[in-house]
Amino acid sequence: MAAVKTFARALLFVAAGTTWSCAQAGEFTVRAVTIPETKAVFARVESRTVVPARARIGGTIREVKVSEGSQVEEGQVIAVVVDDKIALELNAAEARINQLKSQLENARTELDRAQMLFSRGVGTQSRVDQAKTQFDVTVNQVAAAEADKAVVMQRAREGDVLAPATGRVLTVPVTLGSVVLPGDQISRIASGQYYLRLSIPERHAAEIVEGSSVIIGERGLAPVRNDSKASVRQGRIVKVYPEIENGRVIADVDVAGLGDYFVNERTLVWIPVGKRSAIVVPPQALTTRHGVDYVRVTTAEGPRDVAVITGETFEDQGQKRIEILTGLRDGDKVVLP
Repeated sequence: MAAVKTFARALLFVAAGTTWSCAQAGEFTVRAVTIPETKAVFARVESRTVVPARARIGGTIREVKVSEGSQVEEGQVIAVVVDDKIALELNAAEARINQLKSQLENARTELDRAQMLFSRGVGTQSRVDQAKTQFDVTVNQVAAAEADKAVVMQRAREGDVLAPATGRVLTVPVTLGSVVLPGDQISRIASGQYYLRLSIPERHAAEIVEGSSVIIGERGLAPVRNDSKASVRQGRIVKVYPEIENGRVIADVDVAGLGDYFVNERTLVWIPVGKRSAIVVPPQALTTRHGVDYVRVTTAEGPRDVAVITGETFEDQGQKRIEILTGLRDGDKVVLP
């Protein structure tokens, strides 16, 4: 874990604008610099939106076209629900239409006969009006029956369960032959952008602000290797929730490249929780004798070796800097080999 913190702080150290000054070749002037303190916490991958795909009619699952992890497009058929009663209702509607069409033909014949008799002077106007009314009523009945049939056909089409949005299928809690009711959930789809959700101890609440940069470790729960620059990424805190629950502060982090992660997958994140002052020197300034680290310092009496205790190692674009915990002060001039 010390190596993890070392690499994480190295990246933040660069962002802090740290500089070291060299008075002349072979000599390094020590300066106290302020570096951010980081804390490693676990973050959970979540989706901005998770939408359910629901059945629009009741019936039996006859076909499931997706499984957990499938990528779906909006409007894609992901399952088929069949209600056997719909076929019977469709047959009944078709029979009703045929019956009314027969009545319509008969009403048209009666109307033609009444109009012919009236034109010859052997029929009455009332008979023509009666036949015309019967014909119009039958026409309207046929139209109503066809509308009823269209409703039944629409219900049959609604047996197709459609994906409400483009995304990845998280769960499919039904199987072939399952009986569902209207509104039952057929699957859950993660349709939004993935982000990281942090749960931070309350004591660090004051240090967590929106816009702060964080370090995201390599995928998985293992620590980051100190020599693997490609294993870490930068993220940014985009939202800090104003409520503390169970002693934890919740924050959201935006980071690119989470599309292949699992929802609710955990990964290590290093967040800035404070700042501290540190003395650093190049690694070539250190020499080790009998297990003790020494730094050669220029004094008024001439160069002399000073025993030091080292801390963490920082990297800056391939150049390493080592923290000195004791033995040096701000302004000391270190002799480089």
